[in-house]
Amino acid sequence: MTTSAVPQARPGVVDQRTFRDVVGHFGTGVTVITALGAEGPLGFTCQSFSSLSLDPPLVTFSPARTSSSWPRIRRVGRFTINILSAGNEVLSTTFARSGVDRFAGVEWTVSPNGSPRLPGILASLDCDLQAEHDGGDHTIVVASVQGLGIHRSGDPLLFYRGRYLHLEPDLAT
Repeated sequence: MTTSAVPQARPGVVDQRTFRDVVGHFGTGVTVITALGAEGPLGFTCQSFSSLSLDPPLVTFSPARTSSSWPRIRRVGRFTINILSAGNEVLSTTFARSGVDRFAGVEWTVSPNGSPRLPGILASLDCDLQAEHDGGDHTIVVASVQGLGIHRSGDPLLFYRGRYLHLEPDLAT
């Protein structure tokens, strides 16, 4: 017999706070999606990123419908997914804020598809928008990967139960 501090949901009745707490137990990596629009660089922090297909190479992520950045990036049609490293907490927090210039003080380079590539990232994927699907209060984006690269070694930036999580050093070495 197992016990749980979280009440079990009845089918069809799921409390949003409990749902958020439960799915928060699934650790994720952290990315920043960037593009270069007519008004300058654009970007937002996104945890809901995943590889989708090897053949053809596809990825998926899900921006909130309330995002003001995603509609502008959508209009560009191409973007870079920056996979953050363990030292990128400030970038993650900065690009998660609303109503600020997220690129203020951030030195970035231009990726081959013309999108901003952020400093200190582990890897990046240059993508073209392929499709969007309804995902409730989010949009499910499918993107085709046009280019990619590993930029440094190191640990990923992880997010778990509402906070950043750091990997423990390997004690076996």
